[in-house]
Amino acid sequence: MTTLAPAPTPVALRRRIELSIDGEAVTVAEGTTILQACRTLGIEVPTLCYLETLAPVNVCRVCVVEVEGSRALVPSCSRPVAPGMVVRTGSERVRTSRRMVLELLASSVDLSTAGGDVHRWIDEYGANADRHGPAGGPTARDRAHAGHHEASAVGEAATVAQVVKRDNDQYVRDYSKCILCYKCVEACGEEAQNTFAIAVAGRGFDARISTEFDVALPDSACVYCGNCIGVCPTGALMFVSEHDLRASGEWDESRQEVTRTVCPYCGVGCNLELHVQDNRIVKVTSPLDHDVTRGNLCVKGRFGFEFAQGG
Repeated sequence: MTTLAPAPTPVALRRRIELSIDGEAVTVAEGTTILQACRTLGIEVPTLCYLETLAPVNVCRVCVVEVEGSRALVPSCSRPVAPGMVVRTGSERVRTSRRMVLELLASSVDLSTAGGDVHRWIDEYGANADRHGPAGGPTARDRAHAGHHEASAVGEAATVAQVVKRDNDQYVRDYSKCILCYKCVEACGEEAQNTFAIAVAGRGFDARISTEFDVALPDSACVYCGNCIGVCPTGALMFVSEHDLRASGEWDESRQEVTRTVCPYCGVGCNLELHVQDNRIVKVTSPLDHDVTRGNLCVKGRFGFEFAQGG
């Protein structure tokens, strides 16, 4: 009896889309986002909530661009290209919008440990957070809920300042640096870990990251994988080791070496990036371009490095 081989699965071909970005014609595959198309041309579009390994959530609005015929500015991280689309990434309308977003963030959030690009963008777009007044003091945000906003004093800029949360030996949560980019929520959810230990609670200015039923983190569903730290763009989530070195003034990235290796705990093959300062591992990350990890690790891979240095 002759057995017939199964018919090969047809390859779905994506049609090519031609559009114009800042006066330059570009052709990309159907389904490509405006942001991805801009990057093929080497055009920088600032992003805060976007990460290539996570689904776009469109919350930071700093990546907006102007599309001819569109009433409002559109988020380039999620808007797919269309035939004949005309995009402007640096118009006065776009620059004004980005400047306003950066000003509002800088006036209410501590961006001191955010990536260097953030501070460069603030200078590039002329964002002046000081014009909103001096920063207001900390408020009891953990108790905040809809309809109970604590207004700052007249003449002060409302902030998200609050006490640093340190309730475990792995990482600290400094939500005074949180811009609500949703990356940690996505990484904890269906994009990576599927633990769903955290979500955004509250409304408006009182929105914040919270555990289910607002329980303490050690009592929540958190498994301490640390994938939330890996995607945080501002340092709101940080290794205890890094936090302590920063607090003592000893943190110095210019003295650090990053070595890529394979996690020793099991046979999956997760890649680690060991950040070493003064011959000690100070934190562990994972490369986004690795097929196994895509930036994610388990609790052992991310935090189980103390055995290597006798601590």
